[in-house]
Amino acid sequence: MVAKPTNWLTKNTLIDFTWIRKTKFIQLDTIDVSEDPVRPELDVEWRTSFNRKIYGLEYNGKVEAIMCLAFTNAVPHTVRELDLMCKVSIYEDNADTIVAYTVWSRKKGAGQKIMKEAIKYAKKDGFNKLVTLSPLTPMATHYHIRNGAKLISLNESTQNFEYSLLV
Repeated sequence: MVAKPTNWLTKNTLIDFTWIRKTKFIQLDTIDVSEDPVRPELDVEWRTSFNRKIYGLEYNGKVEAIMCLAFTNAVPHTVRELDLMCKVSIYEDNADTIVAYTVWSRKKGAGQKIMKEAIKYAKKDGFNKLVTLSPLTPMATHYHIRNGAKLISLNESTQNFEYSLLV
């Protein structure tokens, strides 16, 4: 028996994305950091201390995407700068910038949705900027550009994208 070939249009139009409307953007206390494709070396304690939090996109009791955010008052170019900026901003109580330093999804469509939820969160809580601290990879570049971000800084080992919080 010969299988029928599927073309791109047929394959991609059969995916049901109605589940996305039923997701919730939730704060998480813990994650399996070994799943993180960007920064698995950062433990849960690091991700949840000094003005840093972990968020998930939940659907039917399962977390389909994860995003780690830091709250600072400037745009970092390295993880070390991010760490120092978080510590300063918590003591000075002046965080106005959200830095998404890692994001990954377990289900198609969840990565884009969690970024939209982070943008809504930033707007709702009155932050001035939502930026990334992304690796220098084609996957990261395409993800952020596809989701509407603008490249604002190309660094030695990272790149920063900014998401518009207008409207």
